[in-house]
Amino acid sequence: MTVILNAVRGSVLVTVLAAAVVFSGCATSSGGEGGVQPTSDTTGNESDARNRARIHAELAAGYFELGNLGVALEEVTIAQQADPSYATVYNVAGLIYAALKDDRRAEENFNRALRLNPADPDTNNNYGMYLCQRKREEEGIKFLLAAVQNPLYQAPERSLVNAGVCARWRGDNAAAQEFFQRAVSVRPNQPQALYQLAELSFLANNFAAAQGYLRRLAQVAPGTAEVLWLALRVERKLGNPLAEASYAQQLRKNFPQSKEAAALQEGRFE
Repeated sequence: MTVILNAVRGSVLVTVLAAAVVFSGCATSSGGEGGVQPTSDTTGNESDARNRARIHAELAAGYFELGNLGVALEEVTIAQQADPSYATVYNVAGLIYAALKDDRRAEENFNRALRLNPADPDTNNNYGMYLCQRKREEEGIKFLLAAVQNPLYQAPERSLVNAGVCARWRGDNAAAQEFFQRAVSVRPNQPQALYQLAELSFLANNFAAAQGYLRRLAQVAPGTAEVLWLALRVERKLGNPLAEASYAQQLRKNFPQSKEAAALQEGRFE
């Protein structure tokens, strides 16, 4: 499952492995009730209880990122006791319980966060990915698209990529391609979407399109073993031995212990 600290201030990303690439999957919610809110009350009217809940929710998100789930849960409990109506803390709790594979509590907390703040895009994104990871793809995509529909969402491309990954998990490559295309229409250099579009093009034998997406990807992100392996096979299909050899050299040099380097060594290109 890439996910990062800024709790209420930004996003806590949960790492989601899919189709040989790591995707940004989950994020902490942006505020309390009624839509996306600032980190703190900019009017100066935030109550002491809400301020205490917010601070401990941020701490919970930080400990979650560090993998210290026990302390993260302690901070969640303090935040919930301080202000039981603070939606963000239930979103963070949902992520923690999902990581602990306590699905009952994870779902309870995501649902409570959404009851308090139905429009929150981060919670919709997180719950959508949670459902997708549990093979409830159709439900999950609905929540991911609900996140996208919020006009205040600062990262709609993230949920579109997640919807594409989810569609691929259910075997619907056509829908996946549409979601990834929408992601790059929002953010043209979105790396996960570019990789996925390259891989889908490769699988559809559209090698020139795959090459184009990979060239765009190379301009915005370093080459991972997965990317180099796909690029190598694309150039092989296009009959470009010099480019193929260049990617092979990079793969052997930079990722000698990877499964992709092993496949190259054994000549397993399909």
